Amino acid sequence: MARLHFRFLVAIASLLSSVVAAGADTLTVKPVSIADEKAVFATVESISVVPARSRIGGTIAELHVREGDAVTHGQAIAVVGDEKLVLQMKSLDAQIQALQAQSDQAQTDFDRIEGLVERGTLPRTRLDEARTALNVAQNNLRAKTAERGVIQQQQTEGQVLAPQDGRVLKRLVAVGSVVLPGDPVVTVAQQDFKLRLRLPEEHAHFLKAGDRIRLDGDESGERVAKWGVIDLVYPQIEEGRVVADATVEGLGEYFVGDRLRVWISGGTRPAYVIPAGFVKTRFGIDYVLLRQGDGTVEVPVQRGRQTPTPELPNGLEILSGIRAGDQLERP
Repeated sequence: MARLHFRFLVAIASLLSSVVAAGADTLTVKPVSIADEKAVFATVESISVVPARSRIGGTIAELHVREGDAVTHGQAIAVVGDEKLVLQMKSLDAQIQALQAQSDQAQTDFDRIEGLVERGTLPRTRLDEARTALNVAQNNLRAKTAERGVIQQQQTEGQVLAPQDGRVLKRLVAVGSVVLPGDPVVTVAQQDFKLRLRLPEEHAHFLKAGDRIRLDGDESGERVAKWGVIDLVYPQIEEGRVVADATVEGLGEYFVGDRLRVWISGGTRPAYVIPAGFVKTRFGIDYVLLRQGDGTVEVPVQRGRQTPTPELPNGLEILSGIRAGDQLERP
């Protein structure tokens, strides 16, 4: 029995402490300057989309990627095969073997004639002729070996390499397709995605680099809003619209061209913004607890729109019912 009485006293004490803590959570109402936000649509776009091109002509023998795959700079994404290069390589190998035999024979003749000339059996002119023949044979071997290196380099260039880190947007060929030097094989979007805004031209005077934009959590598939910064406002107006790029942390890295609704600033105005937790709703009417003297009274207020900020993610605009200097308590 004593143990139950002790637990009851502990529960009462904890309840009283929570009530005191809740009563201590107060807020002084003061006007703040907020952005007059307007909803616009933006598209997810890559900074640059570049094609991965074939460096030689031939037939696509291998294709290692498909739409949506992530690639890194220099990664082999396809192989272009040319049967003529294989035949040329076999022909050069046979010619190199023949020239190697000629060079070996010329070296043998030079060594033998050099020995005979030293013993005085043959005149020195025969040694000069043998040296010339040896030099010609060796130079012919070097030239043919270099020609083989050119063909081998062409075979190496049959690999189509990714021009940058990013994601494959589209495959333009299939295995067996015939390509020419410079033909695109796939298109690669650079991995750093941005939001591209196209706004009516009347916003051109309000929009500037460094302005913050807000992306609703529903648009990004998350519960909290995301914030971004406008990086660049393009100086040219296209078809009555001003174009701007914005960076948003944690923006999706898969879909390019995805349309999202974002909120931009169309100017500023004064307003009363309080945390949403200070407002309680009963029978469809919103109330706040207003401190008067030693007590509090419930005052009906008119709720405005959600006004989240980086400092106050759950901010709520109050249109009427409170004024500057009022002391509010959390219900």
